[in-house]
Amino acid sequence: MKTGFRNGFGRVVSVTVLAAVAVFAGAGTAAASQADYEKGYELGIDAYKYGLPLLTMKKTYVNQTSVNVPTGQGFGPANRFNAVREFVDPSDRSVVAPNYDTLYSIAWINLKKQPKVLHVPKVRNRFFVIPLYSPYTENFRNLGSVNGTKPGDYAIVGPKQRHVKLPAGVKRIKSPYNRVWIIERIFAKPESQKDIQKVHKIQDRTTLTPLSKYGKKNWKPKKPKRTDTTVDDPGLPEGLAYFNKLGIQLRKFPPPAADDAELERLAEVGIGPGMKPSEAGLDPDTLRGLADAAADGPASAESDLTAAYLAGFNAHNGYMVIPTGKYGTDYELRALVTKVGLGALRPNQAIYPFTQMDRNLNPLVGSKKYAMHIPEGKLPPARAFWSLTLYDLEGFFVPNQADRYAIHDRTDLYFNPDGSLDLYLQNTEPSDPDRARNWLPTPAGDGRFRLIWRMFSPKPGKISGILDGTGWTGPTITSVP
Repeated sequence: MKTGFRNGFGRVVSVTVLAAVAVFAGAGTAAASQADYEKGYELGIDAYKYGLPLLTMKKTYVNQTSVNVPTGQGFGPANRFNAVREFVDPSDRSVVAPNYDTLYSIAWINLKKQPKVLHVPKVRNRFFVIPLYSPYTENFRNLGSVNGTKPGDYAIVGPKQRHVKLPAGVKRIKSPYNRVWIIERIFAKPESQKDIQKVHKIQDRTTLTPLSKYGKKNWKPKKPKRTDTTVDDPGLPEGLAYFNKLGIQLRKFPPPAADDAELERLAEVGIGPGMKPSEAGLDPDTLRGLADAAADGPASAESDLTAAYLAGFNAHNGYMVIPTGKYGTDYELRALVTKVGLGALRPNQAIYPFTQMDRNLNPLVGSKKYAMHIPEGKLPPARAFWSLTLYDLEGFFVPNQADRYAIHDRTDLYFNPDGSLDLYLQNTEPSDPDRARNWLPTPAGDGRFRLIWRMFSPKPGKISGILDGTGWTGPTITSVP
């Protein structure tokens, strides 16, 4: 009896102690589990933004080179220019925030085998720019009217071709990577077919030639045996595949040395050149955090856009104005521009004041009417030209019966007797004929929209003031009855 009591009591104590240990151990495990999840999530969000430009460029490359003959809409084989022959319309969703001021010629260049020689034709009294972009969306070189580029031949050489001998008269352009994206812009008047034909001739004379074929008379790219005009439209990878694919791109296009500190952080969760977190032996909670980060990445990048917008709201009179084209280690800015204007130019080529709210922080919607008043002498300070373009929130043109997507400096606008200008944004055409001349159609109903001003070749002395808000700012957007 006595022994039995003691044995029974001992078993009760043992069970109680073990239960207590289990509770504490469970709490510790839960805390560790939560910490692992949070680390995966936090670094995953940072990795999402860091990799968004690289993966978006990969997606765009696959999309635009998926056909083997030029389509006339910028799609076609690599290592040649594929011209956009007409101005895009709302059905074209290949490039975010296209302008309605220039025609494009798009080229994806592969320098792995040999340099490519870019021929710049003579362009008289017309804005044009041939920007070169790295896989990280850095606009590392521009040729064109702003830079005073002379007609001639320019060899684009890859990182391992820096010392290759070039023919006499061919100028060298060093590319940091073997892949280069070009989005040439050439000013054209959308209302003039004659002017568009002139631009077509410039597009035709802007060419790419393999260095080994340079100088050979009448050389042309080979025509494919079988024509493929089916455009592939891949989406961005999702879940852990996002980070796995990022590792592949980082290995293919090694990041600059300035990124070492960021990559050291991301390596803690298996993200980096040649790395795949799904195969890195990470614990399940870290992987769960990464997967959730990939899912939440787009919303987080959108939140950064809103934060940047609000941070400069007052200084820029309700607009977001940021330097584009060169980002260094500002990965959030780089991701932000990728979302709203992939392939944006540097400020000396163009500045893009952007808004999707009125001056009172209310979203711009098609059910309301808006007005902008621009005093005399306060038009955008552009040496080439300016425009105001309207997009939906995804960055594409909004269909409207008037087929009017932008107002330009060459639009037949009505100016007030005092020299000022009033612009009207609404869904229906104003009944007053003078106001109708200054009308930019908005979406129907509660459809939200955004506006982008463009100043091509802004006056050099005005650039810093535009960027910091001490100089020209966009006109106030006012909701009217």
